[in-house]
Amino acid sequence: MTPKAAAGKTERKRAEELAREIHRHDRLYHVEAAPEITDFAYDQLVKELEELERRFPELAGPDSPTRRVGGSPLDSFRPVTHDVPMLSLANTYNEDEVREFDRRVRDGLTGETFRYHAELKFDGVAVAARYRDGVLALGATRGDGRTGDDITENLRTVRSLPLRIDETQPLEVRGEVYLALSDFRRLNDRRREEGLELYANPRNTAAGTLKQLDSRAVAARRLRMFVHGCPRGETLGEESHSATMDRLRELGFPVNEHRAVCADVDAVLAFVESWRERRGELDYETDGIVVKVDGFRQQARLGSTSKAPRWAIAFKFPAAGQATLLHEIRVQIGRTGTATPVAVLEPVVVAGSTVSRATLHNLDEVRRKDVRVGDTVIVEKGGDVIPKVTGVVREKRPAGAKPWRFPTKCPACRTKLVREEGEVATRCINPACPAQVEGRIEHFAGRGSMDIEGLGTKLIEQLVAKELVHDVGDLYAVTYDDLIGLERMGDLSSRNLLEALEKSKEQPFHRVLHAVGIRHVGSHVARVLAEAVGSLDALEAATEEQLTEIHEVGGTVAASVREFLSRPESQAVLAKLRKAGLRLKEEGAGQTKPLAGRTVVLTGTLERYTRTQAAELLRAQGARVAGSVSKSTDYVVAGDAAGSKRKKAEDLGIPVLDEAGMEKLLRDGPE
Repeated sequence: MTPKAAAGKTERKRAEELAREIHRHDRLYHVEAAPEITDFAYDQLVKELEELERRFPELAGPDSPTRRVGGSPLDSFRPVTHDVPMLSLANTYNEDEVREFDRRVRDGLTGETFRYHAELKFDGVAVAARYRDGVLALGATRGDGRTGDDITENLRTVRSLPLRIDETQPLEVRGEVYLALSDFRRLNDRRREEGLELYANPRNTAAGTLKQLDSRAVAARRLRMFVHGCPRGETLGEESHSATMDRLRELGFPVNEHRAVCADVDAVLAFVESWRERRGELDYETDGIVVKVDGFRQQARLGSTSKAPRWAIAFKFPAAGQATLLHEIRVQIGRTGTATPVAVLEPVVVAGSTVSRATLHNLDEVRRKDVRVGDTVIVEKGGDVIPKVTGVVREKRPAGAKPWRFPTKCPACRTKLVREEGEVATRCINPACPAQVEGRIEHFAGRGSMDIEGLGTKLIEQLVAKELVHDVGDLYAVTYDDLIGLERMGDLSSRNLLEALEKSKEQPFHRVLHAVGIRHVGSHVARVLAEAVGSLDALEAATEEQLTEIHEVGGTVAASVREFLSRPESQAVLAKLRKAGLRLKEEGAGQTKPLAGRTVVLTGTLERYTRTQAAELLRAQGARVAGSVSKSTDYVVAGDAAGSKRKKAEDLGIPVLDEAGMEKLLRDGPE
């Protein structure tokens, strides 16, 4: 085999230029929130560097930006010893306890002048990152505080954490890895569209992601990080925690902006109070405020116990949950067969709406929380809008309440439920299971898919039970005579449904592609695929390799599309949709659109459009519709009751459009 040629001066110089430029854009995007180029332009830089490193492997150093995408899976994590233990903080829940902490500090620093540093407490996963000669050399979990796991490859995928810094002395930083609420919602939206079990909360999802042995899977989750200090504070030559945090930010570390130096305990309590309600405006979860004595010498004099430092404390905000009675636990089967335990509750108002059901996610979560029928449980709406049971009031548990057992058979088809080794979810593996068929049809008919008005859950259940419909393709063969004999289906409702089915045939190809329920293909990816390939025929002819070349389509999506299209049952459904006359070509595919490259954020309530309808119109003109406002946002469309997003846009000088302004933008394009 002929050895590869060594990189010359030109290739080496170009690789160094690309690495510097990509590192700079990583910081601008993930730390400064001030991107200068589009996602596509950024991807082109990374692809060029990947190609250079493929041709000349010696150019791929440990700080190469290409390490962000992950590497080969590991067999296991090796243990890492923390030179300075990663201690937890003592918690406090009220003003009196904060003042008691202040009294102990004053007693320990008798007669000295000192100040506090107050910062948000992030609900993430504690990690340590070590740098040698300015390059990220080791990442580790907290573990038991003294020994953690080596997660270096996983931590390299966190784009807000620099791979190289302008500091040659050995340095260790510590912080919290987290999943942004907007990313968590998107992740669960995709899983909901794919019929998969939803994740419980951002923190657990981030923790589970960091435990993945395949760093490529970690890279796909878009984890982020806030650095909150160094175990040896004086390493950077500063005398206080606040000055060290400023220095870490200068070095390119993601340091949270919401922090304050406080002259006394009253200033600390004022900072705490200011964030009690405001924390709901953030795109990440915070469950309190960390208070630290600012000076390092004074921290050293106060010292630590075996469990926690004496110079710091965490003020925890109370949970915003409500207590109610759990009457029953039922198992719900999704369209991909996932069996999800659901709590049937005494109705209770949580965050402004009445809740009578809440997800319990999976058997592991039920066991971990020890949820039993008859319990009084706490129900919350956390990082998602879906209500969830977050805890049990043990002292109210009735005598004789027994641990809940997962059923062994599917409640819909009586097929044996299966839990594969290493899987969290329990599944019904019968593709003809009525619950799965109903779920697939409901997804197909939904507003985000084919938008078939009048085809609701109860009617779908009847169509499946009477074997009038076996898959989504059969919907277009349903007749007036089939419908008129069903419960609550009179002449008018039957004709209206047939009209809605006929109208749905005009939906664009990307809607059809989303509606058929390909795993990992949500509404956005369906649009990307449809616009890139142009038609179902072209999609069926495309190889997995060709699909991965499409911007925003990775190997997982490509493999899922090919697997779906190769199944006989999928081919049968698609044949029925062809025969019914659905649109299987994307109009305008490959054309440049007037809002291409522009980012728009929707906020408030519009008069003539739902949020989904407005987003569809904007995307049809090429716009990217984002969930949060940043310096890269081009327009904010604000309806009634627009809140913090509008204010942030005004502060950043971003154009704010009303409904008429949005319509003008759609009609005329950017000025």
